[in-house]
Amino acid sequence: MNYRHAYHAGNFADCMKHALFARILNYLAQKDAPFRVIDTHAGIGLYDLGGAEAGKTLEWQAGIARLATPLEGDAEALLSPYRTALADVAARFGAGFYPGSPLLASLLMRRQDRAIFVEKHPADVGVLTENLGHDRRAKVLELDGWTALRAMIPPVERRGVVLIDPPFEVEGEMGRLGRALVEAHRKWGGGVFVGWYPIKGPREPEELAGMLRTSGVPKILRLEMLVDRTDDATRLNGSGLVVINPPWTLATEAEVLLPALAQRLARGDRAGFRCEWLAGE
Repeated sequence: MNYRHAYHAGNFADCMKHALFARILNYLAQKDAPFRVIDTHAGIGLYDLGGAEAGKTLEWQAGIARLATPLEGDAEALLSPYRTALADVAARFGAGFYPGSPLLASLLMRRQDRAIFVEKHPADVGVLTENLGHDRRAKVLELDGWTALRAMIPPVERRGVVLIDPPFEVEGEMGRLGRALVEAHRKWGGGVFVGWYPIKGPREPEELAGMLRTSGVPKILRLEMLVDRTDDATRLNGSGLVVINPPWTLATEAEVLLPALAQRLARGDRAGFRCEWLAGE
């Protein structure tokens, strides 16, 4: 399978992942000290929702299109960093474009912050560089994301976040994600690590959670959003994040934001969410 995110950009999983990633970046930016962003599976950074790929699946119509109107109450306030980035993209590129995680990070970083965006497909590396506008704060590397994770930490900055968002195109990638998170925490104990995973059925997410519970990592938060029931594992029914060393505000924010997103993005009446400590608080 040759995965291309252009077919899935702006879908419900992107909305959940990017809204929470934006909350983490917002938290890191509250202190003057610089931070580092490392994105191990970066993609091309910008997606045309009117393009041929997105037009084949139209997944964005059940995702970002449903967020055209505000959420209720405090949940909408928590979307503010994400909304800001979306507005910047619309102003620069047009209303039909959606930012991937590298562009989202670039838009929410400050002058003193730095980023490394890793992508293994040679053609995509060039496109990503162009889409970032040759941002001097960012370095784009053509490299396997799993290799880069081992090589790029710890960074010279003492603060930062690593996003691990693999395509899950090969067998066993869920387990690989869990092992990589634990190994990365051993190398950089103070870093924030965010691992994304798809939810089709319950088995693989529970196996990942079980592995992390017994890993010895002291602070792990599990966040999930379901848009449908999980008894049909042939399709994507939910989106999950495991966060090592989460900002102290993230669990409280997720308990407000996730149910609101799940209700708005649900396929029917099967919306659900989870905010659970696997280790720590």
